Amino acid sequence: MDRLPTGISVLDRELGGGIPSGSIVVLTAQPASQAELFLYELTAARGTLYLTTIRSEEAVRDGLDRTTTRIGSPTIRDIGGDTALDLDHANDLIGTLPEEANLIIDAVDPLERHETSRYRRFLNSLQTHMINTGSVAVIHAMKGQTIPDNRDLTEHVADVVFDLHTEITTNEVVNRLAVPKFRGGVALEEPVKLKLAESVTIDTSRDIA
Repeated sequence: MDRLPTGISVLDRELGGGIPSGSIVVLTAQPASQAELFLYELTAARGTLYLTTIRSEEAVRDGLDRTTTRIGSPTIRDIGGDTALDLDHANDLIGTLPEEANLIIDAVDPLERHETSRYRRFLNSLQTHMINTGSVAVIHAMKGQTIPDNRDLTEHVADVVFDLHTEITTNEVVNRLAVPKFRGGVALEEPVKLKLAESVTIDTSRDIA
């Protein structure tokens, strides 16, 4: 199966070269985390359509401009996400995605709050377009205080699930990435400890019990 590099070298090494083309990837993370660093680095790998549902286009662009990691030049579109028409708007934009491109949805939470049958049709249409174009969709799903009812649907349809866990101790902020699901590949047997500072790197420090 053809694999598309994520552009994040630490992930590509762990995943045997990248993500199978045509995949939907869900990145779950707490709102107060460095999850956006993943999304920003993904834009460096290939042409990217960045759909934002919460922050404005200007806010996303400013975040990209201020980051110190390697990035690309994504096309950014604000799709809102709160009204029924926003799913149609997202579908229209996704339909313009060329072959072997990246799609980022940041964040999917507002879309998940739509009626289940409409949201399911949206996911199925997304999956079909990813397969037809050999592209990769990365969906940012927040693990906040209120998780939308359709989150199970999102994770079930996804081919790959990245689960970023951020723990704050008295001495440090610890980030661990688990990959509990990898359709068409091998899920990681244990979480990877990461450093999320200027870029995404492996944290080689030892945990002291």
